[in-house]
Amino acid sequence: MSQKKTVQEDNLQELESALTKTERFIESNGKVISIVIGAIVVVVAGVLAFNKFYIQPKEDEALSQMFMAENYFEKDSFNLALNGDGNYLGFLDIIDDYGITKSANRAKYYAGISYLHLGQYEEAIDYLKKFKTDDLLLAPVKEGAIGDAMLELGKKDEALSQYKKAYSATENELTTPVYKMKAAAVLESMNKYADALKLYEEIKKDYPQTAEGSTIDKYIARVKVQMN
Repeated sequence: MSQKKTVQEDNLQELESALTKTERFIESNGKVISIVIGAIVVVVAGVLAFNKFYIQPKEDEALSQMFMAENYFEKDSFNLALNGDGNYLGFLDIIDDYGITKSANRAKYYAGISYLHLGQYEEAIDYLKKFKTDDLLLAPVKEGAIGDAMLELGKKDEALSQYKKAYSATENELTTPVYKMKAAAVLESMNKYADALKLYEEIKKDYPQTAEGSTIDKYIARVKVQMN
């Protein structure tokens, strides 16, 4: 008991010593601490004010401008979507004029897809790589679209790498089988039949109810013939 009591007393003395040192530090540096705290408050207030009085109005402007560009995009009028119609801005102007906003980030995705449809593959890759997202569907679509552009440029290895990123980004029935099919097609074109077969069989096993799964048997049969 006496040893336990001694330990407790020692711990108490250490705590009191630490508190005393802290009190002394605060007393000695009170002015500096106050300045630091004040600076933090000013910074936080400044950030909040910046967001409210600058970012949000910019975001609202960008949204109102981008509505028409999105409309053109949905109608496959990709040049108008990119460059605007003289009354409303296109995606490229929104990126330039509202670069700090979420809308400008999204415009990079639209610009990349627009360039892909227009056959301007280098530009498509450039804008798609600049687009940042953690959306469960858009993330794989972005990677897959870069893969499509790479493939059009004849860069099969890079396209295959992108398709792998696309089907690995998020496991779901909407995008995973699509990009596994595209990856398998590239593998077939590279005479890597065993690797292609593996992907086809994964689609058959994991995604039988999808459009890709419903027709997968003919691809499996074809690649098996090529392997003989």
